[in-house]
Amino acid sequence: MEWPKAFKGGFVQGLEEIRAYRTEQWSGIDPRVEPVAFHPGDDGSILVEVHQVVHDLAGAVLAEVHVGHRFTFSGGLIRAMELVAFP
Repeated sequence: MEWPKAFKGGFVQGLEEIRAYRTEQWSGIDPRVEPVAFHPGDDGSILVEVHQVVHDLAGAVLAEVHVGHRFTFSGGLIRAMELVAFP
């Protein structure tokens, strides 16, 4: 499995690396993601349009954006997630 390191760039791979990245990420920010729409791809992927609000741990808003999370699958399981910009 491959997952983007949204605020640092690059990707992490495998469950342990993803767990470590998420644990580190959530120790410094509070991201909230609300799905807005789902767009199935011709290749079997799903693009999820999300409204994302990121707060610091004191509650101040650091970012508020609409972005896409494209999920690809293998054997019925998530293989990767990719961040996609929306206009």
